Amino acid sequence: MDLSEIRQEINRVDDQLVQLFVERMNLASQVAAYKKEHNMPIYVPAREREILKKVAEQAGPEFGSYTRLLYSMIMDLSRSHQGKRNGKATGLAEAISLAIAHTPNLFPQDAMVACQGVEGAYSQIACEKIFKNPFIMYFKSFDGVFTAIEQGLCQYGILPIENSTAGSVKKVYDLMVEHNFSIVRTFRLKVDHNLLVKPGTKLSDIKVIHSHEQALNQSAGFLSSLPGVNAVPVANTAVAAEMVSKSDTNEIACLSSRSCAELYGLECLRSCVQDTGNNHTRFICISKNLEIYPGSDKTSIMMVLPHKPGSLYKLLSRLYVLGINVTKLESRPIPDRDFEFMFYFDLETSIYSDEFIQLMCELQDLCEEFKYLGSYREVV
Repeated sequence: MDLSEIRQEINRVDDQLVQLFVERMNLASQVAAYKKEHNMPIYVPAREREILKKVAEQAGPEFGSYTRLLYSMIMDLSRSHQGKRNGKATGLAEAISLAIAHTPNLFPQDAMVACQGVEGAYSQIACEKIFKNPFIMYFKSFDGVFTAIEQGLCQYGILPIENSTAGSVKKVYDLMVEHNFSIVRTFRLKVDHNLLVKPGTKLSDIKVIHSHEQALNQSAGFLSSLPGVNAVPVANTAVAAEMVSKSDTNEIACLSSRSCAELYGLECLRSCVQDTGNNHTRFICISKNLEIYPGSDKTSIMMVLPHKPGSLYKLLSRLYVLGINVTKLESRPIPDRDFEFMFYFDLETSIYSDEFIQLMCELQDLCEEFKYLGSYREVV
């Protein structure tokens, strides 16, 4: 046979496959109805293992593994379809529906907000972009922000979650898992690092430059052009500016924002010294309560998947079938479990879509552990 004839045969087989797939899914619908009537679980692992073993043996050595993979996907789709037909709901899906119904239509204009650092920190800038009239309380550490919300001192907290060049702020992710808080909004801030000094200081006077560790890393090229100058990390870029303003010597400088120059009476000796102009930090606004405001089209989750081949593939396949885009996927090692990982996902889907609710109903069946971190809109 020539190529066109082979393709005609493939088309013929595909037509049969589609018809048989539809027939199988219709039978799955009947199974769903029976299970619902008799209060039986949709997922029966032993039954699925039996089918996978059978089809792999039928396909033979050459195509056995492919057939197992194909049928694994078919059964995932079948299970999803059965759950949808039976109106399967979970406590999480119900909590999300309640939060959507009871969250006010307007995001708060005035609020007590916790930020890490001191006056002039990038967290403050992000806070004033998210809230119209925030009252800000400052804390020395990320832990302090979470504690302030937990104890009722503040209703919200602003924290950096990732940077476009330096990556994720892993400490914040770990704290989000440790505490039962929700992300209610995010903001992406353009970050420019500037070399700030006491008035009258020359570049040759500088012996030490202070800043946050990430700011120093993001400005490594500029710092390497200053031989004999030590880069010393501190808790926050604004803290660094405060240190320079209080110093009685011209030998120290800082990398900080332009707003800190005005706030602390410093001069900008060099502007935009970061290695790349496309330097953005994403900040999250967190709340102790589950709040989902209108227009939320992003969702963050954490999952621990079964430690076996295909676990991540099955989840990504489910997202593909539902048409849900993954904008972030990152793994983190699980403490006390050798070479096992938890996964963080940022998903792009409207909270009002059927696909979103269906996913929230199904995710717990695909993993060992699952944590919903919130649904929100990103302010730009």
